[in-house]
Amino acid sequence: MKGVASTKMNTRAMELISASRIVKAQQKVSAARPYAEQITNVIRNLSAAGAGGGQPLLTPRERTSNVGVIVLAADRGLAGGYNSAVIRLAEKALLEAEAEGHGTQLFAVGRKAVSYFRYRGRELAADFTGFTDSPSYEDARRIAEDVVGRFEAGDLDRVELVFTEFVSMGVQRPTLTRFIPLDTDAIPDADEKDEKEKSGPQADYEFEPGAEAILERLLPRYVESRLFSALLEAAASEHAARQRAMKSATDNAGELITRLDRRMNRARQDSITTEIIEIASGAEALNQADAGGGGNSSADYFTERDATPYDANAS
Repeated sequence: MKGVASTKMNTRAMELISASRIVKAQQKVSAARPYAEQITNVIRNLSAAGAGGGQPLLTPRERTSNVGVIVLAADRGLAGGYNSAVIRLAEKALLEAEAEGHGTQLFAVGRKAVSYFRYRGRELAADFTGFTDSPSYEDARRIAEDVVGRFEAGDLDRVELVFTEFVSMGVQRPTLTRFIPLDTDAIPDADEKDEKEKSGPQADYEFEPGAEAILERLLPRYVESRLFSALLEAAASEHAARQRAMKSATDNAGELITRLDRRMNRARQDSITTEIIEIASGAEALNQADAGGGGNSSADYFTERDATPYDANAS
């Protein structure tokens, strides 16, 4: 009971910590959204101006020989099925690419993904750890530079991104999406506000030094922005999954303590009952011995001997 109570205290503390970190993760997602929206708007305007025709990050390869898979998992466990779900989806993507005859390169983010694939003998093109619960933009830039560099060098023809989408506190969805080359359909045309703006007059932008030059510099930033957004979604999902898992563990510990308490009380009652039965049986045996005994007992002998007068000259 003491051991379970100690475990319950730890899981309760982890539940509260994760609950507080979910709020911070959601705030980071909200803080990063204006940047992502603005850079998306600029790229959309550049594309409308006819830029991007020869950009490698926007042009699908005619032939796909090598596929890269980026999997975003966690550095720590105790998060229910969070890690296993996203790792299984990444493993499925790798197996499907290999079944189609493509070479594969795996980029693992998070110690759980790194240890899982290394234990199974799969070679990692790169691994990134130590920041999954609170990622920064520099972390996203470091990963994106590695992946984009390989893509532009021709080592990769397509890159898939596997992460966990944060839908709500109770729903986190493992997601597989094409990361590079950028899908022009994935560049949102917009929300309802943009649709209303499209119904009215549209601005005609002039770009300096030129649409192609600006797009060439912005596309890597857009890639970093998408990856950073996925990292933030994954972090929020990790904390939500851990909060649920720790709440379940705390509840289970409480139920286990109740069962152990009942078992202890039952064992104590059985011990008390056994002692009472033994005492009663011993008393009954003494009563039966006194009622059925005959002849001079040792007590009678000493009584008669002590009653004899003492004679000092008898010796």
